[in-house]
Amino acid sequence: MDGLGWRGFAEDGTGTSPAGPAHAPPVAIGRVIEVGGGTARIVLDAAVVTQLHESAATGTGVARPGEVGSQVKIPSGELWLVANVRSLRLDETSPDQIVTEIDFLGEGRNCSLTGKLLDFRRGVTRYPMPGCPIYPAAPGDMLQIFAAEDRAHIEIGTVYPTSDVRGALYIDALLGRHFALVGSTGTGKSTSLALILHRICELAPQGHIVMIDPHGEYPAAFEGYGELFDVENLALPYWLLTFEEHAEVLITSEGAERQRDMDVLGKCLLAARQKSRSAEGLSKLTVDSPIPYLLSDLLAFIIQDMGKLDRAGDTSSHMRLKTKLEELRADPRFSFMFSGMLVADTMAATIARLFRLPTNGKPISIIDVSGVPSEITSVVVALLSRLVFDYAIWSRHETTRPILLVCEEAHRYIPSDRVTTNSAVRRILERIAKEGRKYGVSLGLVTQRPSDLAEGVLSQCGTIIAMRLNNERDQAHVKAAMPEGARGFMETIPALRNRECVVCGEGASIPMRIALDNLEENKRPASGDPLFSVLWQNSGGEAEMINRVINRWRRQGR
Repeated sequence: MDGLGWRGFAEDGTGTSPAGPAHAPPVAIGRVIEVGGGTARIVLDAAVVTQLHESAATGTGVARPGEVGSQVKIPSGELWLVANVRSLRLDETSPDQIVTEIDFLGEGRNCSLTGKLLDFRRGVTRYPMPGCPIYPAAPGDMLQIFAAEDRAHIEIGTVYPTSDVRGALYIDALLGRHFALVGSTGTGKSTSLALILHRICELAPQGHIVMIDPHGEYPAAFEGYGELFDVENLALPYWLLTFEEHAEVLITSEGAERQRDMDVLGKCLLAARQKSRSAEGLSKLTVDSPIPYLLSDLLAFIIQDMGKLDRAGDTSSHMRLKTKLEELRADPRFSFMFSGMLVADTMAATIARLFRLPTNGKPISIIDVSGVPSEITSVVVALLSRLVFDYAIWSRHETTRPILLVCEEAHRYIPSDRVTTNSAVRRILERIAKEGRKYGVSLGLVTQRPSDLAEGVLSQCGTIIAMRLNNERDQAHVKAAMPEGARGFMETIPALRNRECVVCGEGASIPMRIALDNLEENKRPASGDPLFSVLWQNSGGEAEMINRVINRWRRQGR
């Protein structure tokens, strides 16, 4: 092709090998024809590529040179540039040429004795010139490219398409810049999250992880490794709620009526907090201060304000608040939060239990909110998230105890503007996404519908772990949040198998496709799909089963 003599090119493109006779020069498979800031266009010699494919056809776990997803290297002075093959197209004008788009991944130096890649690092400092030869990355190069640096890391699987190169996540960068795990239903998302958290717990057994589990899937995965909470043992005191969170629970009106209800609630709530003995000696007390107070005191102040002679307007706001408050006190479903037994000052004990301080061998808290009444689920999540963030703020001058907050089904709590714009849980999670890093709070978002997340939240995540996404809008949303050099990997996401993912961002050395490790049966979440063909073969015992179900249903307990 144009007399460039690809088959004899050495690493520096001069036609002689810099290594001398110590090793055989590699076979060039193409050349560069166009170079951009993070991408390049190359042409491959179809005959050479086909020959190499045939010789590699019997190998397992090795990429065939030049195929989509494989790596190639380009000499640039004393450096090797490494790139990922994004797409292939046959040149109709020259059938022996294959036009290829590549994305630059990083660079390393050439070993003159072995010809192997050394000291690989992300980023490009010297770009190749058009006409430079292209070589396939050898298995030894792959080990160097994806080798974990001398930093704290966890290994979660093998890098595609190899069978022995391990894919690693750097813990400090993964947690310090937040991360998101996205994938359609049935792709192995829950098991993958359990794998990552188990690896983190093994590396840091004194860690502090709080997971919000909306479906009760994860207690089975962390039994013996974590502390499990549900409506029967959660015990979240109502007085920890801020005024805004109180309003979401107690106020159901809209428009001008809602504002009047909030005015009444704010005035009476502050009075109830001020009456508390715990408030003695405090120079500053606001309606948001986490001071224990009696629900009977709040109700009494509402009734007292309703009977004032100088009060302007009707009493509908007071009656609505009084009725709602009495409903919450009488409904056993809300006893985990609005029980009269929760008035004692248990703030220290609550924080110690939820945040695992100390860990006592169980660094993770699984908070199962599946049994929480749906009308206050978002408030409970808001309270838990805010406690994490507020604790981090007020403990800045103490010995730092970073906390990882993992939020499953994140699109339920941080929805886009198409769904809602006014939510306490959305505001606090958005604030954690933007500011949590400064205070030692890491956020892990898990969702099957990334397009339903609030705008900009996904882009706050420094590491994105993307499993197969079937919806085009979800794919576009994730692609927009990925760094420029990883856009080519996005095109492989619809073709990923179950328990495969694309990882890019701060937590990975370079963008990579990983086949995730299998997790032990006793460490998997209870998220498997039902086997209809098997389960529908069973019969018998239906009456007893129905009675047990109805009993749990009526008792509102598992």
